[in-house]
Amino acid sequence: MAEPIVRYEDVHKSFGDVEVLKGIDLDIYPAEKVAIIGPSGSGKTTIIRMLMTLENPTSGDIIVDGTNLWKMEKNGEMVEANEKHLRSVRGDIGMVFQHFNLFPHMTILENCMTAPINVKKEDKKEVRERSIQMLERVGLGDKLNNYPSQLSGGQKQRVAMARALVMRPKIMLFDEVTSALDPELVGEVLEVIRDIAKNDDMAMVLVTHEMDFALDIADKVLFLDEGVIAEQGSASDVIEHSSNERLQGFLSRFRG
Repeated sequence: MAEPIVRYEDVHKSFGDVEVLKGIDLDIYPAEKVAIIGPSGSGKTTIIRMLMTLENPTSGDIIVDGTNLWKMEKNGEMVEANEKHLRSVRGDIGMVFQHFNLFPHMTILENCMTAPINVKKEDKKEVRERSIQMLERVGLGDKLNNYPSQLSGGQKQRVAMARALVMRPKIMLFDEVTSALDPELVGEVLEVIRDIAKNDDMAMVLVTHEMDFALDIADKVLFLDEGVIAEQGSASDVIEHSSNERLQGFLSRFRG
């Protein structure tokens, strides 16, 4: 069996006196699609923010493609990672945020081009071609010169996805990407994620409250509750057939 592309080993995270994650052990394999569900405050977003190096673990290890993310070797000892090490390891990770995080003063084409050129030092012409291709893929090929303020929320979120794809990540993280959208715009964004899941061989981790969608695309679903993985398994086992009372109570909010 393939080695995990991401491994969490006894990962804890506290904010002040509040322990948000209480010992997370998790393997994510290449091309695996993982959905994380659970109530607000259970630590779902913190799990992926640590992988994107936006939050550091209080203790434990996160291994990405065989390399410790938050620690590095120096003079034969493991020490806290510096910014250069963090940047190098997270180079294969893309993230799509709840609130888009687009640069308002740049066109959507420029938004997609800036990171590969400035971070990865790639050729501008090649990046431009790839950016146009990705924007066409998410249905925005006719909006290349528009600014974010000229787009709907769903269109902005699709730009954010195209921007992440341009970086050619091995792992894509989605943080409740539909929760800030008007209900009529949710479908268009989920359709793009469904296309990515079906046609790209990258690993994907989705924090989501769209249960039908998780059931449709996820290879594995985690139910996070009070900072621990209270249940994990196939989408069908977790969402449709679990006997966990806390999970049943959580899922009942989404059933008609």
